[in-house]
Amino acid sequence: MTKRMGVFLSAILVFSSLLAGCGGESVKRGEVNEAEELNIAIPRDINDMNPHLYAGSMPAQGMVYESLVENTADGIKPLLAESWEISDDGKTYTFHLRKNVTFHDGAAFNAEAVKKNIDAVQSNASKHSWIKLSTKIASCDVIDEHTVQLVLSEPYYPTLVELSMTRPYVFVSPNNFMDGQTKDGISGYNGTGPYILTEHKTEQYAIFEANETYWGGAPKVKKIVAKVLPAGETTFLALQKGEVNFVFTDDWGTDSIDTEAMNQLVDTGNYQVVRSEPVNTKMIVANSSKANSPVSERAVREAIWHSIDRETISKQIFHGTETPAHTLFSSNIPYANVALKQRDYDLDMAKKRLEDAGWVQENGSEVRTKAGNPLAMKLYYDVQSSSQKTQAELIQNTLKKIGVQLELIGEETSSIANRRSTGDYDLLFNQTWGLAYDPQSTIAAFTSESSYYHTTKGISQADELHKKIEEVMVSTNEERRKAIYADILTIVHDEAVFIPITNGNITVVAPTGLQGISFKQTQYELPFEHLYFQ
Repeated sequence: MTKRMGVFLSAILVFSSLLAGCGGESVKRGEVNEAEELNIAIPRDINDMNPHLYAGSMPAQGMVYESLVENTADGIKPLLAESWEISDDGKTYTFHLRKNVTFHDGAAFNAEAVKKNIDAVQSNASKHSWIKLSTKIASCDVIDEHTVQLVLSEPYYPTLVELSMTRPYVFVSPNNFMDGQTKDGISGYNGTGPYILTEHKTEQYAIFEANETYWGGAPKVKKIVAKVLPAGETTFLALQKGEVNFVFTDDWGTDSIDTEAMNQLVDTGNYQVVRSEPVNTKMIVANSSKANSPVSERAVREAIWHSIDRETISKQIFHGTETPAHTLFSSNIPYANVALKQRDYDLDMAKKRLEDAGWVQENGSEVRTKAGNPLAMKLYYDVQSSSQKTQAELIQNTLKKIGVQLELIGEETSSIANRRSTGDYDLLFNQTWGLAYDPQSTIAAFTSESSYYHTTKGISQADELHKKIEEVMVSTNEERRKAIYADILTIVHDEAVFIPITNGNITVVAPTGLQGISFKQTQYELPFEHLYFQ
């Protein structure tokens, strides 16, 4: 017997964002009324738009490609699948596809296209180990032209959530496959989404035009030009001059302009600022497995935690737009309302933790030592973020008061991501995945070498933690699942490997006449197809 899980319509796409301004070359404008066009500032190039790999911009991919289902505030809803059933044993998902949908190149979206895309993702499984669904799919079978069946090796409760992600389980035209695959690249970027990528000049701009035959109705904003600009003053000046007219915090949480600059733009009367509810936790990630670094010691990590003045960061850097965070997830995240010990800003407690662990200041030295080794570490921040460097400098000055030497290093987003996956770091800024994906996606990443494996593998309970993560993902008992999540969150909190700073949100700076601004559950996308000028 099967359980009916969805029926209906509605579709809201997923697009996403970018941020920051103009390249050195002007962008040719098409025959589009300026009232129907947005010029978005993005801090980095959109890169490779193959959604079955990970080099590209998630915001840009989100406006071009779509998934079977969508994650909303009201739960999982239909997108390219109109309805679905789940077998009683939780291992078979039968999807009924939306009819009369085509890819941007005119190819039909049908069950064969779904199978071909999912098989292509699965054939490159090692690339997708961070997403546990990739290890559970046994087969994808065509039932008829508009019905496809996904068979799992065992029940996996986040299946629909992970199918709703921006990548990798989204759909590229079969005409763009190379040798029947996507893992070595694709020949074009044709999805089913509301926008079509029509032009891309690397490190300068990308142009997206409305899909006039979009199954959900043609977008009212007919053209979106994404211009690559450095974050900070360059983007601010471009907004002032009208060279760009839209920015928002992007898929890595980097902010193109700070709160003070946003307020100045609003004061001109030409711009509005719109903020979402809190969607993630901004944090510092500590590498517990770096044996030759003080950060491998729990006492040092706890001392860092006690040395972060979250209230000052919230009020002075974010002007109250982001609230202090004291746990990895806020209590509104499913399964995250767990009683955990509070660690407040307390320099005396920070000093005591270090002294109890044998880190001492001798002969008037500013930096503590232990067995002749200095208490020195490196903190990596994203150079595209207007706030991370400021936060880092505040934390650096505070840690100096307790005898900790902190070197600050700014790098590009891709470089920091590479450090996280290789374990070549002491401390770095990061953020949780966000409302649509947590807690399961951030927690699943604790065991992924491309994400937080190095963060967690050095703690004393690493083996137990990783076993519990495997267990919670396949548990079919709700009470048991709650208990396991509580254990997982308690372990990582006690070990202080994810040091929370603030609860972040998505902030949009847009023309005052732009209407329909809203937010999705994911922090990586905006529903641009809902926007219109008044």
